[in-house]
Amino acid sequence: MSGKLTVVSHPLVNAQLSQLRQTTASSKQFRDGIRQISYFLGIESSRTLDEISFEGTTPVGPFTGKAIKPRIGLTPILRAGLGMTEAMLDLFPTAHVYHIGLFREKISLQPVEYYSKLPTVPTVDLCYLLDPLVATGGTACAALQMLVDWGLPVSNIKLLAVLGSETGLQRVRAEFPDIDIWVASVDPELTADGLIKPGLGDTGDRLFSTL
Repeated sequence: MSGKLTVVSHPLVNAQLSQLRQTTASSKQFRDGIRQISYFLGIESSRTLDEISFEGTTPVGPFTGKAIKPRIGLTPILRAGLGMTEAMLDLFPTAHVYHIGLFREKISLQPVEYYSKLPTVPTVDLCYLLDPLVATGGTACAALQMLVDWGLPVSNIKLLAVLGSETGLQRVRAEFPDIDIWVASVDPELTADGLIKPGLGDTGDRLFSTL
């Protein structure tokens, strides 16, 4: 595999994730925690972005500045991926945002597409796929395939997740060996219903108070 799996282990991330796991966390606390962890994921995953130089002027004199070279796209998987989007837009305020709607069918656990807002051809050079939970890996793989079919090479896609299962991440990496993944933590188990254990529960429901 040429792609990398990076676990963003940081004391602030670890503490925030522990708060998110607790059933006592309110929807606001859950949203805030997802957003804060997403900042760390976004910063860590952007360390190697290509830069371009430009000449500018401060109030004191000229300087040589830096700007991000690639056109950035954000692709949140509805609905839970919306919880990561605000933080990423703070980091990349001019990013294009393309929503993908996928849900996991309860019996087969297979992803079903219900919405896609991708233009006819790619309008970005690099895309961040935002999926808070990678459980079985099926939804992430389906979204990645949509982006590849759209015309983006896997090497130009970065998958960001708050939490993944060992099984799900292995599946994603097996189907897309060149994908780079950043995750805050990895849990060892899946339940028979395909939920990460101990996990976070249903992220969409907890984000939007629809339990």
